[in-house]
Amino acid sequence: MAKRCAPTPTRPDYTTSPGRSRNMAAIRRVDTKPEVALRSQLHRLGFRFRKDFPIRIEGRLIRPDIVFTRRKIAIFVDGCFWHCCPVHGQAPKVNGEYWYPKLERNVIRDREQTGALESAGWTVLRFWSHDPADLVADAVNQVLSV
Repeated sequence: MAKRCAPTPTRPDYTTSPGRSRNMAAIRRVDTKPEVALRSQLHRLGFRFRKDFPIRIEGRLIRPDIVFTRRKIAIFVDGCFWHCCPVHGQAPKVNGEYWYPKLERNVIRDREQTGALESAGWTVLRFWSHDPADLVADAVNQVLSV
């Protein structure tokens, strides 16, 4: 795990406000801006794919952001905060006792999912949400052209 996701001191009296709950509930699992931008680029290049397609492997459900089912290619666009980007990921300043284990579990889950998919014969491509969509689409195009 990147150093930027290290635990921070917390206030023991911290409670979640209704406003914070609304903000957290509004966070998207699918159709994030970076994901939509990548899908648009891939579509412009003539590629057709599945989004948020469920793949069952070893008794677990894995939902990559973009999937090329025939080629067995799974693409993930990981958010910098949620997946502890070494460049942009930062530990929360409040409630670190809650956030640090949660973010650490995300990173561990990412590794496990990548391993499970690769052991089942899938090619896994992971990109950060800050990566430019056109460059990511070019990288995906190169993999698909092989």
